Amino acid sequence: MVVCDRELKISGRFIRIARLDGEKFRFVDDPKPILEFLAKSRARVDIFTFLQRLPDTNPKFAYRMERDNLAAISVSSFENWWTKQIGFKARNKAKQAEKKGVVIREVPFSEDLVRGIWKIYNECPIRQGRRFPHYGKDFETVYRETATYLDSSIFIGAFIGDQLIGFIKLLIDENAVQAGLLNIISLISERDKAPTNALVAAAVKVCASRSIPFLTYSNFSYGAKHRDTLSDFKERNAFQRVEVPRYYVPITALGYAALRLGLHHRFSEWIPESIAMRLREVRENWYKRRFPSFSESA
Repeated sequence: MVVCDRELKISGRFIRIARLDGEKFRFVDDPKPILEFLAKSRARVDIFTFLQRLPDTNPKFAYRMERDNLAAISVSSFENWWTKQIGFKARNKAKQAEKKGVVIREVPFSEDLVRGIWKIYNECPIRQGRRFPHYGKDFETVYRETATYLDSSIFIGAFIGDQLIGFIKLLIDENAVQAGLLNIISLISERDKAPTNALVAAAVKVCASRSIPFLTYSNFSYGAKHRDTLSDFKERNAFQRVEVPRYYVPITALGYAALRLGLHHRFSEWIPESIAMRLREVRENWYKRRFPSFSESA
């Protein structure tokens, strides 16, 4: 659904919740026109939710608000991040990449780039203990998905010779206040060369050179989930948890009722963390038995 020149994504069958497509990279500064359109639309939307952009962490609107979070680096200069913010382990990993011949550079969007990305996606069906959603996609699908937001995207590749072994897609918000890591992934077979750490360093350089004050990497944590390898990676690279307002605006009577009953949250968020952690362990062990050749965790 396109509303006020913004693409909205609608999820849910019983409770239909709308949000901006790419909401961690796209923001609403004035939600009123969107709300007015949804209230009159024939396509039923029960709740509209949106995030407030950085650096404003205090609520600006009077709508129902809950705290969400982002993993963010405050970027002043690359030197400051390299010498004062980043952990020593991540710094050594980034140096290791260069020593082992990894070359990092910005690259234009092209068919060759997408073919390299497609090969990375199809290296392994399991990543971080769960099925990798991009595994098995054909080239045309990967091309179409990678080609989104090209007018505000920056691609950075990690290369050994001419081979792409990792990449980042950075998406710059409309006000050039934050750059979000929309994709960051590397070949598992080249993990010993630490290309992912070098890619993060390159992303910080991009922000510093373009005077973009924040680099974000999705959420720092999800619900009550305990720490994992991904959150550890973020912290070592100086990403910090920044809490931002998330607003929920009911559009229909069903939306009002859903908010009162807490039905706007996913079922998984109601599961106690102790049980959820056990379920994740069972899932990871099952995948290790199902795919013994792909028992990686990064």
